[in-house]
Amino acid sequence: MKKKVSSAAPRGRGRGGRGRGGARKDEKFSEDSFFMAESKKRRKISDDADVIDSGESDDERGYGFRGGSDGEDGDGGDAETADEVRQRVAMAQLDKYRRIAKEEEDEDDDDDDDEDEGIDRVSEKEGLRDSLVAKILQQEQLEESGRVRRAMASRVQKPKTSGGGFKVLLKHRQSVTAVALSEDDSRGFSASKDGNILHWDVESGKSEKYQWPSEDVIRSHGAKDPQGSAKKHSRNVLALAVSSDGRYLATGGLDRHVHLWDTRTRGHIQAFPGHRGSVSCLTFRQGTSELFSGSFDRTVKIWNAEDRAYMNTLFGHQSEVLSIDCLRKERVLTVGRDRSMQLFKVPEESRLVFRAPASSLECCCFVSNDEFLSGSDDGSIELWTMLRKKPAHIVKNAHALLAANKNLEQKNSEIIPNGHLENGNHSYESYHCQSAYSWVSSVTVCRNSDLAASGAGNGSVRLWGIESETKDVRPLFDLPLVGFVNSLAFAKSGQFLVAGVGQEPRLGRWGRIKSAQNGIAVHSLKLS
Repeated sequence: MKKKVSSAAPRGRGRGGRGRGGARKDEKFSEDSFFMAESKKRRKISDDADVIDSGESDDERGYGFRGGSDGEDGDGGDAETADEVRQRVAMAQLDKYRRIAKEEEDEDDDDDDDEDEGIDRVSEKEGLRDSLVAKILQQEQLEESGRVRRAMASRVQKPKTSGGGFKVLLKHRQSVTAVALSEDDSRGFSASKDGNILHWDVESGKSEKYQWPSEDVIRSHGAKDPQGSAKKHSRNVLALAVSSDGRYLATGGLDRHVHLWDTRTRGHIQAFPGHRGSVSCLTFRQGTSELFSGSFDRTVKIWNAEDRAYMNTLFGHQSEVLSIDCLRKERVLTVGRDRSMQLFKVPEESRLVFRAPASSLECCCFVSNDEFLSGSDDGSIELWTMLRKKPAHIVKNAHALLAANKNLEQKNSEIIPNGHLENGNHSYESYHCQSAYSWVSSVTVCRNSDLAASGAGNGSVRLWGIESETKDVRPLFDLPLVGFVNSLAFAKSGQFLVAGVGQEPRLGRWGRIKSAQNGIAVHSLKLS
């Protein structure tokens, strides 16, 4: 009895893969002009295909090269391949570290006037220099993987003057709902309730606007017709995210679609339908083109920006998903209005559920692969670990609203019997801890460090130091900023903090601060 062999190609395979019917396919396409090109070009394309199908090792390292982009291949023979680009970038990085090591050597040898150095002495210096470069590379690799955390909280200096806080970089017409920074910290992206999406330079503040295409173009890019009484797609943007290679910008909002943009041309690429509710949060997995979207329909969907494809849907929340975050691993952290924070382990198809003690969680972010930070609508900030389903530490009244509306320094008081840390002056006349203006609307952590920040509508952004050994969150100082702080983003280098501010909160119009400026504010961090 002969064994039956299926000829169908398995789903999810690369286009360059060959099955048992490969020879027949070659015969079918043997007369195509693509395969009649000169051997040099065919050899180049074959090399690129090998790079694409070589697995996830390149993506895991954060390169994201895909064998050239549209309009850049050309017929010239001088175009760099992906391997040559990686080699050039690596050599430039090594040269940079060697220069740093040489400068440190020159500083150590300032008092040495002996010009007649022997060959042994020169070889010894070169060996020490290479050893220093190896240590720098090893330290950066450990920090990037999250196994070593940069100590920044103890080095951040408080501004000495009132003018040393946030400075407005650019303005939006309506409340800013989301901000994001590129991997090299040189460019920023922001969105607002009026649908404006801006791409700006961090140093100069010069901005460029993304133009929404017509309704016909959006439909041709995959968008479905508006539902309900709406006659056109809403431009109200609630979330955005930028890929690690800086090529793709994803936005989402009230029209229930995930929109994909090309950051080089600022053109609209694709509209992903599928969500039945507003898209409230977005994040890319670090080093890949894998995109995660959270929605009011209580689901998290996975997309591939490179292939323009839907991949999977994650279920678990019983109410709206409000915030989402992801690091390099295929683990997605989300919070929802069901008073839970959930960690989805995508490859294992499992999830961990963490329960908030009393309030609804509003925002979340990874501290490391095993620690998380969240903010809630009762003004609390929670530190979580993988080992406990309840918070390891809670800071209550983290953004207490002063009745006199003065930006006074919040001083720490003792730990109350239930283990929660109370902040601020707790007399009834001084603050209203349940006010909606003290809801923690945004939290962020400087990547691979112990420095965190949180924002609300009480008139200040607060910096925190995270103590992993003691599972403690200690307050550092406040940075005055009037308005609802709807989004925060640290520079990867830790040199500055960006805040998206508005007169109204990100979700809804239940509050308004008329004195606030809708726009992007930046604070430069000074380290000792």
